[in-house]
Amino acid sequence: MIADRVRLLGTVRSLHPETHAGLPDWIESIIASICKTYDAHYEFHYRRGVPSVQNDETLTRLVEAAAIEAWGQTAVERIEEPSLGAEDFSVYLEKIPGMMFRLGVGYPDRQNPPLHHPQFEIDERALIVGVITLAYSIWRYWQPAVKG
Repeated sequence: MIADRVRLLGTVRSLHPETHAGLPDWIESIIASICKTYDAHYEFHYRRGVPSVQNDETLTRLVEAAAIEAWGQTAVERIEEPSLGAEDFSVYLEKIPGMMFRLGVGYPDRQNPPLHHPQFEIDERALIVGVITLAYSIWRYWQPAVKG
């Protein structure tokens, strides 16, 4: 049996602003092509989500250097592969330079359930690491202005 109606829902995420901007047209062109092949009709509704986080490179280097200086090279991990997690912080970054980093909050001596898992729990000792890293980054950011 072939259904006379189909409803498809999904989530689309992208890494680059240009890709994010072009997604609706790209998806609709694929749908239109498939429907034309099978003499079908479609309605297309696209709700644009938040764009991907675009960290400011200068601020990212500053926070990374502050974290390394405060905690040591082995305590800081650079994640080269971008994440496709959705984060509305990206909307702020469209207005002003900023950056977002991941603060490891898992317990070092046990398996940690992933974020959003019902048993997710943070090692609250990580909070002081985050506070010191941010405070030291701010201090380093303002140093040229203080000296000048």
